Amino acid sequence: QVQLVESGGGLVQPGGSLRLSCLASGVGFSSWPMSWYRQAPGKERELVAGMTSTTDNTYCADSVKGRFTISRDNAKNTVYLQMNSLKPEDTAVYYCNAWVRRDEYWGQGTQVTVSS
Repeated sequence: QVQLVESGGGLVQPGGSLRLSCLASGVGFSSWPMSWYRQAPGKERELVAGMTSTTDNTYCADSVKGRFTISRDNAKNTVYLQMNSLKPEDTAVYYCNAWVRRDEYWGQGTQVTVSS
């Protein structure tokens, strides 16, 4: 059974930073590709950042490149999203995503609000 639990969201002023965490349960975390998605009100869910089982291959959407960084700690079964220089348009619910063999799993989401 795979479960993903996000944390770290909240209210932050423009230009501020947040670090999201996604704690995964299940056997074999170190081999799972992991991603972060977000969904703003009235918009479709979009891929923000992703990485393979190693830190050698990462991806960031153009809209967050240079500001967001995805990383993982396999010893802690955790993937992170470091978000710097936050903008109001980054406001959304952020979701953790994992592919485990042929199955896709989602966390419950964590709200990030960027506002002064």
